[in-house]
Amino acid sequence: MNQDQGARPSLAESAYRALRARLLDLSLAPGDEATEGDLATGLGMSRTPVHEAVLRLQSEGFLSVRPRRGLRVLPIDPAGMAETYEVLIALEGAAAARLAANPNPDAAAAMAGATASMRDALAAGDRRAWAAADDAFHRALLRGCGNARLARLAQEAADLAQRARLATAALRPEPTGSADEHARILKALESGDPEAARAALAAHRQRASAEILRTLALPLMRLGGS
Repeated sequence: MNQDQGARPSLAESAYRALRARLLDLSLAPGDEATEGDLATGLGMSRTPVHEAVLRLQSEGFLSVRPRRGLRVLPIDPAGMAETYEVLIALEGAAAARLAANPNPDAAAAMAGATASMRDALAAGDRRAWAAADDAFHRALLRGCGNARLARLAQEAADLAQRARLATAALRPEPTGSADEHARILKALESGDPEAARAALAAHRQRASAEILRTLALPLMRLGGS
């Protein structure tokens, strides 16, 4: 086996990544039901790697597997998301502080572009495009922070936050302040002030997460609606 073949993900890993992506972008939404056969057909795979992927996703709290009845995508747990946001705020705050101390013009440009896209999407009334641009801002921050391990750990939490953001977007108040909060983060980065960048990031995530957690607690959300 050559090096390229050794680096190729297994079928089970490929199935896991594909299904996780569908869970995160709500192609598989809370409350959806399916069988492993359905998923295998959709992925063009046999059931064995899909079964392994499903068990892994069940252990991560995405799915509930019911013998002879298929699987169900679980509602997003507000308590679990509260813990996720606590981790995310700490890690993204550290990333923002690093980026302020070690400027990365490419990251700053990507973040500014994402903020402009957020404003455009909001003006057009497109909440999903707004959520995608918001996510792009935070991904650019993590990519540009200069610490690959910090970025990887934070991105796992950010993926879950993006899922919650998408699931609640239509039920939350108009997110008119988010772009302004991003602009304050960018200003702190431009000033080269690590603690100001950390504080601006934390204030933004704390405000947004409080809104999302309140929405997740609604009866509709608890029942698995989106």
